[in-house]
Amino acid sequence: MDSTVKTQDTGGPATAPPRAAAGLQPFLHDAVLTLYAPSLVISRADGQLSGGGDGFYHGDRRALSRLTVAAEGIALAPVQGGLRGADRADFRAVLRGLGETTPDPAVTVHRRRSTAPGRLEEVIEVTNAGSEHVRFRLTVTAGTDLATMEQVKSGQTPQAVTPQAADPGAALSWTGGDLTVGLACEPAPDTLQVPAGRLLYDIDLRPGTSWSATLDCTAAHADGDQFPAAPAGRLPWRTPAPRSADRRLDRWLEQSLADLDRLRLTDPESSREGRRDQFLAAGAPWFLTLFGRDSLWAARMLLPLGTDLAAGTLRTLARRQGAVTDPATEEQPGKILHEVRRDTLRIADRLSLPPVYYGTVDATPLWITLLHDAWRWGLPPEEVECLLPHAESALAWMREQADASGDGFLKYVDHTGHGLSNQGWKDSEDSIRYRDGRLADPPIALCEVQAYAHEAARAGAALLRAFGRPGADTWEEWAHRLALRFRERFWAEDGRGPYPAVALDGDGRPADAVTSGFGHLLGTGLLNGEESALLAARLTGPDLDAGHGLRTLSSEAVGYNPYGYHTGSIWPHDTAVAVHGLVRAGFPDAAASLADGLLTASAAFDARLPELFAGHGSRAGSGPAPYPASCRPQAWAAASSVLVLRAALGLDADVPGGTVTVTPAFASSFTPLTVTGLQAGGERLDVSVAADGSVEVTAPEGLSVITS
Repeated sequence: MDSTVKTQDTGGPATAPPRAAAGLQPFLHDAVLTLYAPSLVISRADGQLSGGGDGFYHGDRRALSRLTVAAEGIALAPVQGGLRGADRADFRAVLRGLGETTPDPAVTVHRRRSTAPGRLEEVIEVTNAGSEHVRFRLTVTAGTDLATMEQVKSGQTPQAVTPQAADPGAALSWTGGDLTVGLACEPAPDTLQVPAGRLLYDIDLRPGTSWSATLDCTAAHADGDQFPAAPAGRLPWRTPAPRSADRRLDRWLEQSLADLDRLRLTDPESSREGRRDQFLAAGAPWFLTLFGRDSLWAARMLLPLGTDLAAGTLRTLARRQGAVTDPATEEQPGKILHEVRRDTLRIADRLSLPPVYYGTVDATPLWITLLHDAWRWGLPPEEVECLLPHAESALAWMREQADASGDGFLKYVDHTGHGLSNQGWKDSEDSIRYRDGRLADPPIALCEVQAYAHEAARAGAALLRAFGRPGADTWEEWAHRLALRFRERFWAEDGRGPYPAVALDGDGRPADAVTSGFGHLLGTGLLNGEESALLAARLTGPDLDAGHGLRTLSSEAVGYNPYGYHTGSIWPHDTAVAVHGLVRAGFPDAAASLADGLLTASAAFDARLPELFAGHGSRAGSGPAPYPASCRPQAWAAASSVLVLRAALGLDADVPGGTVTVTPAFASSFTPLTVTGLQAGGERLDVSVAADGSVEVTAPEGLSVITS
């Protein structure tokens, strides 16, 4: 077999892979996605990168849009493909008919993929397990359009970029804008067709032998990564070891923590302070960057594993906290940002978001609450104190926004005409509506945002008092008045009784749709006991509880769509927040039912819960249907596994007060249950709940354990 490279120039362009229909977001529900932020790889279950949203991406650019393996004149039949952790996958196929003397397959192809920051490696191994000597030609085809992530998401079809012959050590290279991509191969191909991006191998295999080649694709931005990858092995949390009677829980936690590890990014600005602050990117593939709301929620959910992630997230956002009033970016003094991207995000003619965009109404109160909760879980006082000026600025922003609204509620309106029309977590344009399907007009005051603000005001007051700063009494009174206003203005009523409207519209009228937002109010202190009981009953009703989680909009509402992004779909984090809120409010049985639904869903999605899935419900089939364009993994969906575990254990910490609380809420669903390697006050915390409900806790020295 001659291994000499023969470079051929066929004179034609690289063959463009098939694409999704123009203007339509690619579907990902059947994709295999490997991840190591800020890089990721999307392929089908057969391992081929061949069109639509497929590709090797780095820093929101597609470095490869095509990487296929074919055998000349021989059908390649996929038989297996899937994840191995978060950053690895493998795929097997049979070369049909080749070397076969019985009905059994003889010659197989095994592709082993690994993803690292700025790098995709694939090992292609061909094995002849038959009794015949076989010879054939294997063709690897590589290509790219160097598309931006928004182009891919919008279903646009950029022209393929013609590859160039690379320097020694690589076969092909592509350059466009500030991105350079290279593809190296070992061994070198027998024939290299540069313009077509084809690498041809003439393979000769005797019985019982194998052949392999390694493809190594690298991608780099000329000015470096906007948010570099986090250091390998330096996790900002302790990885727990769960052992339960329900293996679904253990598997969900294992896969979620593996995915969260690979969603880690670092803030380059922290190096000026001698730090390497880490935070979690929101999700892959569409949101692999810093999102204020998502990163805050995920860090809060992971507090039982340690406070380092919370500290990194808080500082990363504090460095970018609003300082001026800028209508173009929605920046305001004290405000916490919504998202950061490398370039302006443009979606058709309706959306144009600047690289640093502040169009969110909830990230600011969530930042305050995370600081408070991290302090309670043991964030060192000196680190908390350094962030208190930012907390005071965030509190001032809340007060100024409430005062400016005229009725004391936090509201939002898109001032630019091309920003997000809705600026809570349900930020699609049709998400905030009335029961009859009409959309609410801005300015809009969301019910859950008032709950976040109430909790943040009380949290801020606790921090100010603990650290000897003025204003604690004022903020407690502010929270009290907000609760009174909410009770007077937000409650609506239907045939089942009273409930909070999803929002107040621009005229102060309740937008009275029944939504999953109820779950975000529970346990925040905004509601009294009677009101909490009403919402607990609502959340477990069949119109909201689909059996796999909470529908974002009641199935009885006009406009309900099980595939609606925020109008009937199920978001795991949304349900997990409700589970924890129900436990905090004293309704463990309702929480247990919703938690079991999430576990059922996690098993259906191979323990990697997506950003969202369809809301048809368990009565419509044995498992949940995917939302086809969903991110998977998504940070707060993965982190929900830890929040559900925390809720089941009734786990809380007050390190400044010297206590850890373990009062199992619905842990009996998983008993015997042992979780080792949790963390409070920077030290290890182990919890066991026996089948008879007895609790054993090994807590850090100096912390008293409360179990009843």
